[in-house]
This record gives sequence, C-alpha cells and structure tokens, in this order.
Amino acid sequence: MTPTAHIAIYDTLADWEIGHLLVELRTGRFTGTPWNVVTVAETAEPVTSMGGIRMVPDMLLADLHPASSDLLILAGAEFWDADGGTALVAAAARFLDVGVPVAAICGATAGLARGGLLDHRRHTSAAPEYLEATGYAGAGLYVDERAVVDGDLITAGPDSPVQFARATLRRLGLVSDRTLEAYEGVFHRADASAYPVLVQAH
Repeated sequence: MTPTAHIAIYDTLADWEIGHLLVELRTGRFTGTPWNVVTVAETAEPVTSMGGIRMVPDMLLADLHPASSDLLILAGAEFWDADGGTALVAAAARFLDVGVPVAAICGATAGLARGGLLDHRRHTSAAPEYLEATGYAGAGLYVDERAVVDGDLITAGPDSPVQFARATLRRLGLVSDRTLEAYEGVFHRADASAYPVLVQAH
C-alpha cells in the first residue's frame, strides 16, 4: 500500500519551506518509494500560498485521521504568528499521541509551542526567542540546530528546508545516511562531488 503524507494548506503558506520534502516524497526519486501527497485544510475554500500559488484542498481537516496517514506536514505562514492554527495543533497532537510523525517548520513550530507540544520534546525553530514569545514551557529543550528529531516530531527553522527534508526522510527510514549526506551536499552546499551518490540512488 502506498504511504500517504498529508500537507496542511492555508493562506500565506511558505512554499519554499516544504518544497524539497514534498518533491522527494511524491517522486521517490532518491528513496525508491513514491508517496501519495494529500492536501488538507480547515475549509474547502481555495488558499493562496505566499508565493501566489492557488491551491484547492483534497480533503477537510475534520475528516483527517492519523490511522489513514503516515505523516503530517505543517509549514510556516503568517497566521501562526497571529495565534492561528488551533485546529491544526489539535490534529498534530492526535498524530503524535498514536505515533504518526509530524514535521513542522518555521511558524508552525510556534503553533505547536502554544499548544504545549514542545514542552517535553527536543525541538528547534527560527530562534529560541521566537518560541519564548509564545510563553511555552519547553525553552530548556530548544536545540540550536537546523533540524531536530525527537521521536515522532521533526522541527526546523525557516532557513533550513533542505535539512527539514533530510531529517524527515531519515525519520521515515526512506534513505540511507550516505544518500542523505549527499542530498544535503548537493542541495544546500552545492557540492558537485556529491552528485554521483545521488545519481546512484536515483
């Protein structure tokens, strides 16, 4: 059965933060395992990303159940900084409660912090001060790294889309460490010497 990743969509979604991850999941070009990528939103209305891409959700958040998913992806967006995303945070809690991974980047980490989901898990974000402004209780577990995995939770800051993809793919067990190192080398460091490893994986 083809695994499925659910990507939450909403107005001003930060396209670039999740692009690498979505491409690798959907195509399976380096993993050998193409995934279904399904968009989910709170309403059936179209949304427009920060980059101006208009998207119509495949399904409603109210119909999303962790048992039907293998991953929930939450990207940054302006509404996270306006205390939005309560229903999405509740969905993330349900996923984590039953051991289905949640990958959150940038503003989505602030939403998880407000919801108490980072109080007892190692995590990262844009900066410690960004999350501290939410009033959360997990500051002592903040890690100054580009991406952090703690059990079923993957977090990253807005400047780390490649590392976000790498960490999520590793958590899902889809790619060898050697291929992941080459992946970051090519797409983050522009290291031409890493291309042969990716070509071999492809």
